[in-house]
Amino acid sequence: MTFLYKADPTRGAQWAALFAQKAPDVPFRIWPDVGDPAEIRYLAAWQPPEDPARTLPNLEVVFSIGAGVDQFDLSGVPEHVPVVRMIEPGIVEGMVEYVTQAVLTLHRDLFVYANQQQQQIWREAPVRAAASRRVGVLGLGVLGVAVLERLRLFGFECAGWSRSPRQISGVQCYAGANALDAFVARTDILICLLPLTPATRGILNARLFANLPHGASLIQTGRGPHLVQEDLLTALDSGQVEHAILDVTDPEPLPAGHPLWSHPRVRVTPHIASVTRPETAVDVVLENLRRHRAGLTMLGQIDRTRGY
Repeated sequence: MTFLYKADPTRGAQWAALFAQKAPDVPFRIWPDVGDPAEIRYLAAWQPPEDPARTLPNLEVVFSIGAGVDQFDLSGVPEHVPVVRMIEPGIVEGMVEYVTQAVLTLHRDLFVYANQQQQQIWREAPVRAAASRRVGVLGLGVLGVAVLERLRLFGFECAGWSRSPRQISGVQCYAGANALDAFVARTDILICLLPLTPATRGILNARLFANLPHGASLIQTGRGPHLVQEDLLTALDSGQVEHAILDVTDPEPLPAGHPLWSHPRVRVTPHIASVTRPETAVDVVLENLRRHRAGLTMLGQIDRTRGY
């Protein structure tokens, strides 16, 4: 019943130490040191090996080490093998921290002051109350809900959009394609936390930007292919979108010389908004191993028909 880790080997060593401490009865290996492939029952990976059904013939569960599974080729994972995305406190806390600082950066005009500093200008901008700023989150999964709960504490007028109806205390919830335009039209700071699916690929496009209030801003912490980069650059140049904070791009990293690198109203970070923390991730994985052995649904187990 061996557990195989296939991702960054430095983090893999941390996982191995934690498994040795918390689950010494579970043999643990780090790719490419697979040992006997027939003994591998569990795989944690950013990307599984090619043709996992052949490479690991007795595989029982595939765990993503990230919050999403869009990087997986699910067609290569046998239908009977559950696929589980990572839902652990470290990922949630990291995303809440990143999005909160991004919203406050936009709300308190820190882009403006950074530009003034470069020009050695000392000038105050009008301060707006948080209650006058409308924040909207695309995607109401675990991360989206946690972000909205934190932003509510500052007094922002909060709303969220999801494919299926949701109810969140203190948050105006929109659902379905027919409600997307109305959600976007009331949003001054738009945060993307959607999973990447065929339906959400390219959702941040010219049509959506045109429906935002003039001068709105974007925080993109979903997946790079959600965004049509040329449409964002056009919206920035026209002033329809005032600022953008991008933690994900397509491709990653951006090519040298790409205009988003140097745009004065864009901040780019290297996909660091939220990362899996080994100490909390291992606890969640071990709980899911217990659930799997008991025949229970695992935390984060995806619905393949939806892709998340």
